[in-house]
Amino acid sequence: MDGSALLDLVTAELAQPVDPRVAALAGEVARRHPGSLAVLFYGSCLWKQGQGLDGQMLDFYLIVEDYARAFGKRWQAVANRLLPPNVFPIEAGGLAAKYAVLSLDHLRRECGPAAHDASTYARFAQPARLAWMASTEAGVEIADAVALAAPTLLRFAAPMVPAGEGDPLDLWRTAFDLTYRAELRAERKGRSGSIVEADPARYARFAEAILAAEPALAGPFDAAHRRTAAEGWAHIARRGKRRQLAKLAKASLTYAGGIDYLAWKINRHAGTQIAIRPWQRRWPLLGALTLLPRLIRGGAVR
Repeated sequence: MDGSALLDLVTAELAQPVDPRVAALAGEVARRHPGSLAVLFYGSCLWKQGQGLDGQMLDFYLIVEDYARAFGKRWQAVANRLLPPNVFPIEAGGLAAKYAVLSLDHLRRECGPAAHDASTYARFAQPARLAWMASTEAGVEIADAVALAAPTLLRFAAPMVPAGEGDPLDLWRTAFDLTYRAELRAERKGRSGSIVEADPARYARFAEAILAAEPALAGPFDAAHRRTAAEGWAHIARRGKRRQLAKLAKASLTYAGGIDYLAWKINRHAGTQIAIRPWQRRWPLLGALTLLPRLIRGGAVR
């Protein structure tokens, strides 16, 4: 597969400038962890930079050389290696963010077909920026890894596009809908489609590059191929949701105010009014475990 056109698109997109305040906060994230290679800015706050950043929770991925070097506490390195990523909050310069920590090796794996779940390649199939990097060489390695994400997602999704829908944007809409259903997502219906509608020209360019390299993704697909793909997504969903439950339990212990952040995220995206009780803050792991079944039954998390 000749992915040079796609890699050029990814490299150019990652290199686009970010708000100086975002760059400063990304630099502060990197300074917290020795051996930092890059800080990637992604998510809805990136799409909406022109609408203001104050009062928002920014999303970063910190890419590091090695977990043992990045963390001062051995247990944090072990936790990040066994169940990546670790997630931490940060506030500086009037902005707030959360950042997830991945090694470069784990970034490559989780953006490719050997990923443990869909979450990383789904996120990096979307726009991202290199808000901070240690060197030009690090930036090149990050771009190579991120460029794996969109083809991985579309390969898995292509057989699931409803018959008769040939628009490349339909392929993206189907892909993001599948990844949302494969995760424990506290999102309102239609959220996956809004990702594409935020910048349809961008997704058309990326689809053109990917389909030029892999024309078979345009179909058609026979019934057996579709059935195999559906079984594959069912497996991705089962495995991904189990891993996310484990990550949530880990975050309730490792993320400062993690259970309050969980409630904030659910209330913001699902329109609920979840309130955390004092005992749940005192015992966050138990609080998370008792909270989740009620949220799943109510449809706030699916």
